[in-house]
Amino acid sequence: MLVSILRSIGAVVAGLVLAAVLVFALEVVTLALHPFPPGVDPNDFEVCKAHVAKFPEWVLALGTAAWATTALASSALATRLGAGRHPAHGYLIGVLLWAMVALNVSMLPYPAWFKVANILLIPLAAWFGVKFGRGAGPKPRPVVADASA
Repeated sequence: MLVSILRSIGAVVAGLVLAAVLVFALEVVTLALHPFPPGVDPNDFEVCKAHVAKFPEWVLALGTAAWATTALASSALATRLGAGRHPAHGYLIGVLLWAMVALNVSMLPYPAWFKVANILLIPLAAWFGVKFGRGAGPKPRPVVADASA
């Protein structure tokens, strides 16, 4: 029982670490593709809002794809590593990522399509991640009728 609990906690932590690495990579790529203007303070929330409002559509599309990929990969990892490959591990990762994205898009002036796409794609990607994480699994044994009956 204790091993199962520790394995479950480790699976969720591993999924979150993978998600953090992928989100960090996305932020680095996004800043390289659309850097802040020179001389502005990127820690100023109003500057961040103005910067996000000027994001090119293709950078936002890349971000949407990257967030969906993050949800898929991290939920698949958590499910695969979790005790019994239980789907709860991957779904927890999906819920946490969905909440982070929902908070992000509620605070910043993204276009409506970006908000809707991310809010819909994150749970869908997490669902597929859980499916991939569970794998084929053991096949159920066929029921054999007793010949003596």
